[in-house]
Amino acid sequence: MLLPSFLLLIYALCASASWVFNHDLSRTERTLVHDTSGLQLGRRQDPGVAECSPGARDCRSSQTRTTTNPTSPESTSISSTSSTSTTPSLPTGTPCAGNTPDTRSNWCDYNIDTNYHDITPNTGVTREYWLEIDEITASIDGYSRPAMAINGTIPGPTLYADWGDEVVIHVRNLLHETLNGTSIHWHGIRQQNTNQNDGVVSITQCPITPNHEYTYRWRAQQYGTTWYHSHMALQAWDGLSGAIVINGPATANYDVDAGTIMLNDWTHQTAAELFQYAQVVGPPTLNNSLINGTNTYGSGDDETGERFKLKVEEGTSYRLRLINGALDTHYKFMIDNHILTVISMDLVPVEPFNTTFIDIAMGQRYDVIVTANQAAVADSFWLRTIPQASCSAIEDPANIRGIFYYGDNPSTPETIPWPIVDGCNDEPMENLVPHVPRTVQSPDWQESTEAASGRNTDGLFRWYLNSTTMEIFWEDPTLKQIAESRNEMAMWDNSSAVIDLPNANQWVYLVVSTAQPVFHPIHLHGHDFFILAQGSNPWDGSVKTDNPPRRDTAVLPGNGYLVMAWETDNPGAWLMHCHIGWHTTEGFALQFVERYDEIKGIIDQDQLEETCKLWNGYDEEYDIEQHDSGI
Repeated sequence: MLLPSFLLLIYALCASASWVFNHDLSRTERTLVHDTSGLQLGRRQDPGVAECSPGARDCRSSQTRTTTNPTSPESTSISSTSSTSTTPSLPTGTPCAGNTPDTRSNWCDYNIDTNYHDITPNTGVTREYWLEIDEITASIDGYSRPAMAINGTIPGPTLYADWGDEVVIHVRNLLHETLNGTSIHWHGIRQQNTNQNDGVVSITQCPITPNHEYTYRWRAQQYGTTWYHSHMALQAWDGLSGAIVINGPATANYDVDAGTIMLNDWTHQTAAELFQYAQVVGPPTLNNSLINGTNTYGSGDDETGERFKLKVEEGTSYRLRLINGALDTHYKFMIDNHILTVISMDLVPVEPFNTTFIDIAMGQRYDVIVTANQAAVADSFWLRTIPQASCSAIEDPANIRGIFYYGDNPSTPETIPWPIVDGCNDEPMENLVPHVPRTVQSPDWQESTEAASGRNTDGLFRWYLNSTTMEIFWEDPTLKQIAESRNEMAMWDNSSAVIDLPNANQWVYLVVSTAQPVFHPIHLHGHDFFILAQGSNPWDGSVKTDNPPRRDTAVLPGNGYLVMAWETDNPGAWLMHCHIGWHTTEGFALQFVERYDEIKGIIDQDQLEETCKLWNGYDEEYDIEQHDSGI
């Protein structure tokens, strides 16, 4: 299919529940130290109990409770009380007991062929969590530094749900010393009619004030692997992130769900400190990368920290849930001598394909199956997450390794990596075939935007989309402006970078391009978007509309283009941005105000107003300064 000539020209130019699970994830010690234990595999983790991520520092087991979590007298809880879809009626139904190693494609009355975009199981289950955000001293790789943690761990605890569950998370801000507000974004969660729970400061809420609590509520309409992270400044890369596992069917069988493997880069200064360098000079070289919150640093007698270890049994197949939660590092993931079978990208199940490595950009996830069948070759193999030098800068990129081992005594591997060519690309489009097919219709609305960088009047680096760099403000989020009817369509400040999409159920085509040799992982909130075309300039105008790849994060290649499409089926203010942390804070973002006339009706105004009242009072008392894009 070819796009209309006018788009090519534009491109050229430019409530009661039957089951309730309450998880009290208690805070632990405020100083993080090394966890020398590896992750031993051999059982399926109970999806009904929230456990800390494998390899997390100082991780205390959670308790399953059926009582509510009391709020301390000196703190305030902000929870939605409206009957609008911000607080959906709790479902009634029957939870699914899951599947077995031989029936992974099934999920009780549903299966892998069910169109999850339109159909969601009615489980009657509410998964409830309490998260505390605090300041700590972390020595993750042996180098002590100030950091932030969720319930005392980096990464934060893994949150579990089943497809169709209601999820309720109470987030308490204890960032007193640094005077930081915060929020939590649930990356890739569709938030159908629950835009206010997307967790983006300056757009869906004001920051959560220190010593106060905010409650998020959403429905698990998708299944697979994703993550949560702060969406205020660069807090996500000072420790505020964790994994989410939503159990459901799969496109291939496997024996054991080994859980998440979260990849993060890491620095020995805070991300906030390094931002001052990044916006003056450019992206700095980062000190290290972590695999599930751990890695070594240095060499020989100076080596500190511990490697991530994964114990396996010969003949057993394992599902690994890979998450790239890095600030500025694109990885190639592999396990020496072992083949990976890819079964899911982001929250979209795909037709299985085999590979020796997987490209994973910031914000992306891949679920892979690996069969432990190489014990005759060696007892230990390197599990590698290789930073790509053409777009990432890590002090010792060859050292980002864990140990994948058979038996009881891991040794230092002597294995060699699969051959690769350095590069920062997505997996080839032809490999990424969604299992549940969908067809993209002709566009009702189309636009083209070009990404470029430059310096502002203060001489600081900023990113621009069609000559606009986003600058919005914590104290006056987009939803507040809509709730107060202060901005009708087309009346937004230019720096808000708003694109209005007023009509329901129309197809949007967006062409994002760049003439600079810098790649960008583009993330859209509120939707899985379709990748119609992707590659290096020039684009010939052809697009794939018959079941193209769809996901929530895709790579805009350097000197290239990314053609995206989605349907306006979810009212709200939805952010689109580059998931490189520096670029987001430097203004590489747009927001789509989708179906403006319907948004006010799904806002819990009491929650919105109370959160902003608390933050604005705190801001006035302590004179908090904003130095970034606002998101």
